[in-house]
Amino acid sequence: MKIVVTGGTGRFGSALKEFGKKNKYIFPKKKELDILNVKKTIDYLKRNKPKYLIHLAGLSRPMKVHENDIQKSINLNIIGTSNIVNICSSLNIKIIYFSTNYVYPNKNGDYSEKDPVFPINNYAWSKLGGECAVQMYKNSLIIRACMTEYPFIHKSAFSNMYTNFIYHKDFIKILENILHKKGILNVGGKGMSVFDFVKKDNPNIKKIKLANYKKNSLPLKSLMSLKKLKMVLKNKI
Repeated sequence: MKIVVTGGTGRFGSALKEFGKKNKYIFPKKKELDILNVKKTIDYLKRNKPKYLIHLAGLSRPMKVHENDIQKSINLNIIGTSNIVNICSSLNIKIIYFSTNYVYPNKNGDYSEKDPVFPINNYAWSKLGGECAVQMYKNSLIIRACMTEYPFIHKSAFSNMYTNFIYHKDFIKILENILHKKGILNVGGKGMSVFDFVKKDNPNIKKIKLANYKKNSLPLKSLMSLKKLKMVLKNKI
């Protein structure tokens, strides 16, 4: 079972190389598979014939780049993803698209996969734009992920931002158990503040607060319901 991974040099892609089952994942270099080069991507996938394509390639950090350079954000996260959908649909390859919990509104939290979405920053809008293309192809899974590096890379953490962080290395442990699913799936860990999540492994982390709203802001309340995930994993988390 071949699994091609786009964006293998990114944060989660790098973790997948380190902690994943190396005999299953193929990490093409940009010169081999470029999501903005349709012909090159078609040729690569025809040669390798994967069953799955995990789509990680795109633009994430820094968050402000999505406000300052919307063309780059649109090209990589929306047009690039649309290219991947078009190609995979023609070759009958299943797409696993990594989106974000930031697509949910900054309101009450406990969002299920069926709840309305309404991003508060351009990064999340760009990921939602990618979701629109993926939704049109039924042989697909959209993962609304909430994950971070281990160890936590910052010296401080928000005490008033509530989310479902899970470390990349722990996410990878359950990844192969959800690849067969289709539709949309929230994936993350137990809901809590970012500070409380980090403090478990780093008691010296500094506590700070995130302003309620500012340009390029992160949502304070992006907690997701993980009921569907728990059913898929049969309550293993």
